[in-house]
Amino acid sequence: MVKIAWHHLFAHPLPEGHRFPMIKYELIPGQLLYEGVISASNLFAPELVSEAVILLSHDPGYWEQLRDLTLPAREQRRIGFPLNAQLLEREMRIAQGTIDGAIYAKANGIAFNVAGGTHHAGSNWGEGFCLLNDQAIAANYLLNAGLASRILIIDLDVHQGNGTAEIFYNEDRVFTFSMHGDKNFPFRKERSDLDIALEDGLTDERFLMKLEETLPLLLAHQPDFVFYLSGVDVLESDKLGKLALSKEGCKARDRKVLQFCKDHNLPVQVSMGGGYSPNIKDIVDAHCNTFKIGLDIFE
Repeated sequence: MVKIAWHHLFAHPLPEGHRFPMIKYELIPGQLLYEGVISASNLFAPELVSEAVILLSHDPGYWEQLRDLTLPAREQRRIGFPLNAQLLEREMRIAQGTIDGAIYAKANGIAFNVAGGTHHAGSNWGEGFCLLNDQAIAANYLLNAGLASRILIIDLDVHQGNGTAEIFYNEDRVFTFSMHGDKNFPFRKERSDLDIALEDGLTDERFLMKLEETLPLLLAHQPDFVFYLSGVDVLESDKLGKLALSKEGCKARDRKVLQFCKDHNLPVQVSMGGGYSPNIKDIVDAHCNTFKIGLDIFE
């Protein structure tokens, strides 16, 4: 059975001005349940990730400032909202949900996190609404537990996965691939194993062509597990994106990635990443399409 990490804290932890895009974390499972795509048995509520597992990816000093809620105001501004206990709990549950999803994926081929994709968190910093890097934490968990030996991270959010790139810069067992807007946040990029920077206004055809050309090249790493960050801020309607993909183009993107994983017997954990279109329906529809395609390919 395909498993999907979801917790009520995913939807309502943020200050008032930041809540609109977070509503999607409640609406996505609601829509999938309403359409009969999933049942309640597909959903699970993750616990808190342990400190020991966090420290496989994040520096002790940074983690202690998060844990004790003593992160300097300047660093909180870099994250984008004030640090509080509920926000930290949210991120700890998201990270554990991605770990649990990775374990479920090894058994079932694919698993999802309704949230996650917190790829701007580096080893010793938070940034861009990210405190703890869920896919990096899960990747290091798999490696440390002997559950994977060579991992591929495919990051197709419109923003570069700078935190992920930094965490794994000296880790040969993890190959980081980020295809993102060149002139978009973060303006100081890190170096992934493979970065493809895209010009503003890029549409479906050229995006999909670049992706199709690149995916076979990633097999050279010989991965035995994949993490996929499927941000829908690539949509033309996205207010933070600068690319111009249609919903159909976004669906085709997900199908190419997930079919690639299926064809090569690679279990895949999917985190949702960004989505900031003014119309919440556009965000929810695009994210729900990711789930539907994954279930269609793997079930």
